[in-house]
Amino acid sequence: MTGLVVCVAVLAVASAYGVLHKRHSGRVRVRGRDDGKRLGAAELGGELGERATLVQFSSAFCAPCRATRRVLGEVAGMVPGVTHVEIDAEARLDLVRELEILKTPTVLVLDADGRVVRRATGQPRKADVIAALGEAV
Repeated sequence: MTGLVVCVAVLAVASAYGVLHKRHSGRVRVRGRDDGKRLGAAELGGELGERATLVQFSSAFCAPCRATRRVLGEVAGMVPGVTHVEIDAEARLDLVRELEILKTPTVLVLDADGRVVRRATGQPRKADVIAALGEAV
């Protein structure tokens, strides 16, 4: 009987963790630690967009990074003045540490001046990215 209670408790805790993790993964939100951080063309390895820039940190072994690349490319193609820049996290460890990137994919939404206005960890939804761009412009 004790084993059954332990199994049910473990399943309940694991299910709660899974629901919370899925709910937070890919959400575009503001982080207090990003206030005042600014990126330029030198750090990005590409030009900033006229209105906003979507910066994606990815790695070679990351499967969700491919889907995120597709979503961000579509958004950049739909919204005028928005560019998408992909950065290999392994090749730019200095920038990863400075920006406190903890997992891939991580997407930063920059305004026209290069200030970080939003951040998403995990694969973001297209609608969330478009909504975040509204605040960057």
